[in-house]
Amino acid sequence: MKNDLYEQRIKIISAFLIATFIGLFNETALNMAFVQLIADFNSDAPTIQWLTTGYLLTLGVLVPISAILMQRFTTRQLFVVSLVFSIVGTIIAAISPTFIILLLGRIIQAAGTAIILPVMMQVVLLVYPINKRGAAMGKIGLVIIFAPAIGPTIAGLVIDQLSWHFIFWLSLPFLVFSLLFGLRFVQNVGEVKIVKFDILSIILSSIGFGGIVYGFSISGKLGTFMSTEVLVSIGIGLLSLVLFGFRQTQMEQPMLNLRVFTFRMFSMGVTIIMICMMMILSTMVLLPIYLQNILLLTPVIAGVALLPGGVINAFVSVLAGNMFDRFGPRFMVPGGLLMSIVALFALRTIDGTTSIYFIIAFHIIMFIGITLTMMPAQTNGLNQLPRQLYPDGTAIMNTLQQVAGAIGTAVAITIMSISTANYVNVNGNTVAAQLEGSIQGVQNSITFGLIIAIIGFLLSLLLTNVRQGK
Repeated sequence: MKNDLYEQRIKIISAFLIATFIGLFNETALNMAFVQLIADFNSDAPTIQWLTTGYLLTLGVLVPISAILMQRFTTRQLFVVSLVFSIVGTIIAAISPTFIILLLGRIIQAAGTAIILPVMMQVVLLVYPINKRGAAMGKIGLVIIFAPAIGPTIAGLVIDQLSWHFIFWLSLPFLVFSLLFGLRFVQNVGEVKIVKFDILSIILSSIGFGGIVYGFSISGKLGTFMSTEVLVSIGIGLLSLVLFGFRQTQMEQPMLNLRVFTFRMFSMGVTIIMICMMMILSTMVLLPIYLQNILLLTPVIAGVALLPGGVINAFVSVLAGNMFDRFGPRFMVPGGLLMSIVALFALRTIDGTTSIYFIIAFHIIMFIGITLTMMPAQTNGLNQLPRQLYPDGTAIMNTLQQVAGAIGTAVAITIMSISTANYVNVNGNTVAAQLEGSIQGVQNSITFGLIIAIIGFLLSLLLTNVRQGK
């Protein structure tokens, strides 16, 4: 049976890749429209940022449940349900006249992506032998990094000629095609068995991840990390996750089998991926704001400026997959993180006179570094797991990477907001002070990314090749 699936691998994976690409494209596509959305809805950046944070929060809440779904339902059933959610959410977002309806559409979209992501990764693990997973994960890495990277570029081209509504209308045909293609070619992998939904585990997981992301997100609106509302939200979230973890260890059939964290390379891989997602999504929300509000570029020019990093990433991701199959993660991951550190160190110096070519160059270097980091760390970690833990491993890895992305986005916006407010309070509420405060805010937010990149680099020095270890 597995040989038959391997022969059909290209068709099976293609349907998933198209759907996942659009799902992750939608994570960042609206970032380029933030300035327009602030004006259209008479709102502010921390509020509009919820269109990204809410999307990521939904992923963080729903992806943990996917471990049960992948055991209880067939691959085809989950594929169809995920595409239906994505299509319905996209239509609602496209026609939304208000912020609340747009946010609702984004949440429904995210529900579809929350299902498709871990299912796609499990399909790869079950269809490809261990010595060929690197190339397959390279294609997935292309989607996971390239889609959110190119989102602002496509969105900038669209809103320059049309409105932000057409970002969603552009996505719709691809989702419909993916559904029809998948109905024709997607096959069932794995075994279906009866697994009970533990309501208390779902509640604790949702409160846990939701509380943490909500706490960080409202800090941008409040302009501080130290308010009671922020600390209480994060505290409740952490407590809920502790209770969730304890309950999983006591259950005969846990919602998520936390034994995956006893595998050292898996735990290290998850941590490095979380750091990469925080770098990616914080940068993808900061640079569009910087290019438009500080360098005063049009959305289309700002979008084109971010395009080379995404395009080059597409080629590097496939190359990185083949390199991993030959060499493993030992040198690829530290080398990639070192490139990201160099790029972020340079980008933290940007100001109102920085050349756009400087930004393009170091944006490219950063994304090449992240590409060389994420796929090897992810594949090496999953390779260490036994087959029966694949659903739990993929669900946990996708959950934590999306939660990390949401936290990274929220922290970046909060640091920018706090820095801007502090500068204006000291120097007066003038146009010049607002501009200089915004520049310092972007610089400080990128410095945050630099610090976590250095932490990731030090951790990566401890990686070993799982296949060699076996």
